[in-house]
Amino acid sequence: MRKLAHLVALAGLVSAANVTPSFAEEADSEVLTKSEAELAKILEGRVAGEPVKCLTNSQRRNLRIIDETAMVFRAGRTIYVNRTSAPRFLNDWDYPVFTVFGSSLCRMDRVEMRNRSSNFPGPVLTLGEFVPYTKIEAGSESYEPPLKEEFPQ
Repeated sequence: MRKLAHLVALAGLVSAANVTPSFAEEADSEVLTKSEAELAKILEGRVAGEPVKCLTNSQRRNLRIIDETAMVFRAGRTIYVNRTSAPRFLNDWDYPVFTVFGSSLCRMDRVEMRNRSSNFPGPVLTLGEFVPYTKIEAGSESYEPPLKEEFPQ
């Protein structure tokens, strides 16, 4: 009889655990939707190019982190988007510490996220490929003039 009571209690815990993630998933989807919308706004009027494996030092000077989505690098007229191995750990309150092997920042390089206020080390991420986005040329059929600058100068 005791085993049966334990099994019933265990079944109740399992069913409760199956319900709980749906609430978390709903909250996560709202955050991701806002973050993806923010990224879409930055990339508005731009076209994706062939992914590149590395960025030079000059191409990675201007970095913006989009919460739980991507790292965005601006290099002149081109914006490079990198979706890391674990984007859920990206937070614009944290700052990245890159471990670079060589003179360029490349796919598979490590990024440790650190807390701005405490400098406490956080998760370590791996970079993916860098997808370049460039503005559509003024003479093309789908050209729309930009409304405003994406990154404050």
